[in-house]
Amino acid sequence: MDDAGPHPPYHWPDYGSTRWRAPRRPLMALPENLTEVDGPVLGAERVGEYDHDLTLQYGGEPLGQRIIVHGRVVDGDGRPIPDTLIEMWQANASGRYHHSGDERDSAPLDPYFSGAGRTMTNANGRYRFVTIKPGAYPWKNHRNAWRPAHIHFSVFGRAFTQRLVTQMYFPDDPLLPFDPILASVPEAARPRLVASFDLDASDSDLALAFRWDIVLRGSGATPTERLAP
Repeated sequence: MDDAGPHPPYHWPDYGSTRWRAPRRPLMALPENLTEVDGPVLGAERVGEYDHDLTLQYGGEPLGQRIIVHGRVVDGDGRPIPDTLIEMWQANASGRYHHSGDERDSAPLDPYFSGAGRTMTNANGRYRFVTIKPGAYPWKNHRNAWRPAHIHFSVFGRAFTQRLVTQMYFPDDPLLPFDPILASVPEAARPRLVASFDLDASDSDLALAFRWDIVLRGSGATPTERLAP
């Protein structure tokens, strides 16, 4: 394993697709030109009225358990990162993605659930989504391979090239010890990818809540995906 800090290596044999996706030559630093530094700017103009609430996007009631996912985006010193675009995507309650690449007939699509949302952090770096708890699903990486319930997150900086991608997991999921993607993250950093149950932020008329903070740098940085699945 290379010295990646909290982040997974490019090549992790137990995560099958990294065998052909990992770079085979040393990485090269490319100079940042004006285009990479100042555009395109991604901000609030890209966020629609119901983008943060995945249960209201299609005019019907999606199937599954409603949940609230909230937290803060901060730097290594705990200072908030305001006005930052966050995108998320996930499987539905049956463990299927609303994507042409997911063709499993054993898991139905939900016509009222897209599995995709976006929002902006506020002045205190806070974000909040309302969604459906995703289901586990088989993924053929190895015999009897199942991905634990998870939500993908993307955090943008001030330009399209300033982006990190990561995943959030749920506490007490029995599949966590068997997931090679999570196992590729150094052991000490794995708990940073697991949300905590938050009863205080739950809504008695709506949903249970989970809190997950994203730390962008420093010794407590949230592990990021170096090869997006």
